[in-house]
Amino acid sequence: MHDSGSRSHEMSESVVLRTIGGMLIPYILIFGFYVQMHGEIGPGGGFQAGVLVAAAFILHLLLFGRSGTDRWLPRWLVDLSMSLGVLLYAGTGVACMAMGGHFLDYSALDPTHPAEAEALGMTLVEAGVGLTVASVVLTIVRKVQGGTR
Repeated sequence: MHDSGSRSHEMSESVVLRTIGGMLIPYILIFGFYVQMHGEIGPGGGFQAGVLVAAAFILHLLLFGRSGTDRWLPRWLVDLSMSLGVLLYAGTGVACMAMGGHFLDYSALDPTHPAEAEALGMTLVEAGVGLTVASVVLTIVRKVQGGTR
């Protein structure tokens, strides 16, 4: 009987799984970006898109191992995107306040065109949420998988 560690190792050595899984990763990422960009007009948004993007990288991690994923997506880049996501979210709110509105009062971004300002503000905030969620999920998975960082 195999333990889960050896089963994971066997799965990552399968040529068929690596080939098919590797072919799925770009489609998962594209769908994640679609959900991100259409979140304010339909189901989805930053959280769902962040989980989808993280799922693509988790699949890569399962198929190609930690070192393969670290070469393609270094930990410092995940940490940077986590910080940038929070900064984008909070920065949008602070920009609204700096322009005379309340925190995340998007109409303050362009008082002459409030509809466009709301679309811009929602897009920026959802992008920040998506970056943060994807980065946090990847960080949690890397820690659970046994990394010290």
